[in-house]
Amino acid sequence: MLDAKNGVTSMSATANGTATPSRPAVLTLDHLSVGYGESMILHDVMLEVREAEAVCLLGRNGVGKTTLLKTVVGLLRPKAGRVTLVGRDVTARPPNVRARAGVAYVPQGRGIFPYLSVFENLLMGFEARPGLPAGERSATLDEMYAVFPVLAEMRGRVAGTLSGGQQQQLAIARALVSRPKLLLLDEPTEGIQPSIVGAIEEIVASLPARGISVLLVEQFVDFAAAICRRYYMLERGTVVAQGAMSGLGQDVIDEYLAV
Repeated sequence: MLDAKNGVTSMSATANGTATPSRPAVLTLDHLSVGYGESMILHDVMLEVREAEAVCLLGRNGVGKTTLLKTVVGLLRPKAGRVTLVGRDVTARPPNVRARAGVAYVPQGRGIFPYLSVFENLLMGFEARPGLPAGERSATLDEMYAVFPVLAEMRGRVAGTLSGGQQQQLAIARALVSRPKLLLLDEPTEGIQPSIVGAIEEIVASLPARGISVLLVEQFVDFAAAICRRYYMLERGTVVAQGAMSGLGQDVIDEYLAV
């Protein structure tokens, strides 16, 4: 059931001083700076996502959120800094290596293959797991159909004919087929009808309990708060605030998210 190994390696102090187990980091961005040509987008970003944790990346349009995700997945090479996945420096490694290391990416706009069937789209998710036995592939697909019943009903349908919400479910299911350690989600509620937003929220919120870490880019704070324990706020490519979602104040929202 989408399980990944969880571990406890260290202790950290809570606000009341009580020591609690702290999981190791799945993703660490260390002084990351990224740009396009001479134009710099991200400046000295420090960010961490731990095992079985959901973290939200907040900020207005154009502050560098998607650039950060593309850098994590390997589509962009940083000008400075380091990307570490599960303790391994992957800064110079290509996307296929990162995918096999356990990173899955659902881009803004979903990025499905519109002329392939739902079933064929799901099969593409196995590209990150070459050599997987046929029996395990079949069991994984059955699991996806159980989690996303609409995909079971439409498995033979051309993906481009699905509604926006159905395509988003397909994109998430295709990513989960690879059984990632870290799922990157870029604006999963964009253009989705409210009834399906609720279903997507429930599924994504369940992933940390299954051992899958989540880095979510989202502008709807209520959606993010239902899924994530911590947040980072980006402004002009720099982390300007971070902390527990429960402590995200209206003053910070007004300053960095209000239009």
